[in-house]
Amino acid sequence: MFMRESEGVYQFGTKRIAVRVEKDKINIRVGGGYLSIDEFLDQYTPTELEKLERKDPLKKFSEKLAVQKMIVGKEVREASPLRASPTRGPLASPGRQSPNKRL
Repeated sequence: MFMRESEGVYQFGTKRIAVRVEKDKINIRVGGGYLSIDEFLDQYTPTELEKLERKDPLKKFSEKLAVQKMIVGKEVREASPLRASPTRGPLASPGRQSPNKRL
């Protein structure tokens, strides 16, 4: 998730951070001090992953195409723009036709 912008400056998700190496340890500037790379990752990774998920256009698109379930009488119908026609779910009576279905 780190993208180098210039010497000592990196992009971490949506954050721009300053990084320095001191005595073989990577430190990241946070506020008025520094955190070790492990502390920084533990603290900021969950937040940055959540921000990236919210911005993911494929996730938003797939949520809109999610299967919608409607209960009609005693039967369950699943409708999806990805399927050609609705299907009966487990609550449907085997010999009974849907009142919405025309012959």
